[in-house]
Amino acid sequence: MFSLELSEEQRLIQQTARDFAQSEIEPTAIERDKTGEFPHEIVRKLGELGFMGMMVAPEWGGSGLDTISYVLALVEVSKADASVGVIMSVNNSLVCWPLETYGTTEQKERYLRDLATGRKLGAFCLSEPEAGSDATRQSTLAVRGDGGWILNGTKNWITNGTTADLYVVFAQTDRTKGHRGITAFLIERGTEGFVPGKKEDKLGIRSSDTCSIGLTNVFVPDSNVLGDIGEGFRIAMNTLNGGRIGIAAQAVGIAEAAFEAALAYSQQRKTFGKPICEHQAIQMKLADMSVRLEAARLLLLKAAWLRDRGERYIKAASHAKLFASQTAVQLALEAIQIHGGYGYVREYKVERYLRDAKITEIYEGTSEIQHIIIARELLREVGYASPQPVTN
Repeated sequence: MFSLELSEEQRLIQQTARDFAQSEIEPTAIERDKTGEFPHEIVRKLGELGFMGMMVAPEWGGSGLDTISYVLALVEVSKADASVGVIMSVNNSLVCWPLETYGTTEQKERYLRDLATGRKLGAFCLSEPEAGSDATRQSTLAVRGDGGWILNGTKNWITNGTTADLYVVFAQTDRTKGHRGITAFLIERGTEGFVPGKKEDKLGIRSSDTCSIGLTNVFVPDSNVLGDIGEGFRIAMNTLNGGRIGIAAQAVGIAEAAFEAALAYSQQRKTFGKPICEHQAIQMKLADMSVRLEAARLLLLKAAWLRDRGERYIKAASHAKLFASQTAVQLALEAIQIHGGYGYVREYKVERYLRDAKITEIYEGTSEIQHIIIARELLREVGYASPQPVTN
């Protein structure tokens, strides 16, 4: 039965993350949002705390913790700054996890320890200009060469794209096999022909770098194939199933920040001779925000709990990602409304929460894709074989 009781260790991790986020991340969040400066020093310190490879086994430099500990920490980090939250999430969920799960011992020795300790940073390269939600339509092509593969193509919307040291890149190795012809590769920063583009000027999560990447005759040796040839799509989908729990945690962190800001402001702002929290209209908003936030937290913890127990968690992860991301947007909007005109200026933070929240409905599977995944899981549970094509 699903249990909500946290262990002493989990509570300690949550408190450690909260203290660090409030003292080291939150004070500079507004300025980094303005400038778009990447938080190099913060990421380094997160690595020292063990937060960049939280679920990686200690033998590979990780903290060896469970998913619940991971999401508790990620909520606190994202509450202070969602830009830092997504950097942490990608390195943990989309890079360290597939490398530890599918990598060879030699690959782990070469890359995983530095990634898990935060000495190096990873990126996940699946999306392309014409392959977003439908990841089966990979155009990046890998052709057999002498002792390896030669890759040509373009990758889009790559988080940590200009700063990463190692990239997990997906490419077609056999177009005739469709999604079964996709393979995963490990490509190091500085590899000839592998060129990150200009950093995107984004609506939100602005101090997290996002860019396109061009691949022109990039040689990748056989030793840097991740998993088996043709196994790339399965690796990508399994990775994203877990990654969605991380994005749900990011969304819950943003939602918590928006709710707490609105609740605090409602007690300070006065109209018609009393704090606005005493007006029924504001009380209705605060109550609805509280309900949605609590539901999002519970969905997040359930998904993490199922994953830790080794049970099928695909539907639960999509439940959490879908609802938490919608909740983050809705609560940020309500926080702005409660703040009135002050909600529209940077100083009061809530406008940033809205800009940061929107992307959680888009990346690592849009809300529309989450509906499809949930429906397929429901049909699978009743024994119905869906004829729909595979998407991410």
